[in-house]
Amino acid sequence: MALRWFLGIVTTQIVAQPTGDGSSEEAQKKKKIAGELKATAGVHCGYEEGFRMPLRYPRYKKEDYERMEEWRVDNLLMQYGLACEGSVEEKRAFAMGTFLWPDQF
Repeated sequence: MALRWFLGIVTTQIVAQPTGDGSSEEAQKKKKIAGELKATAGVHCGYEEGFRMPLRYPRYKKEDYERMEEWRVDNLLMQYGLACEGSVEEKRAFAMGTFLWPDQF
């Protein structure tokens, strides 16, 4: 009985998605910062609507990211709730910086 209760709590915490219309003060600050970054750098990479953690962590190597097609990089970043605008090289660099461990560079 206690195990069923515990698993119910854990799965609720993992599966639960934040709700809201995005009009909170924090969401407005994020949009403002994102707009400033886009205007200054020309490239924006960051959280789209909040970080999501899929079931499996990507197991790509540096060479895999360097050869990866743009649509595949976009799909990988979208799975994690990350958005990146810019060239293919910038998206690949962002993905490598996000998912590779320091000893894999």
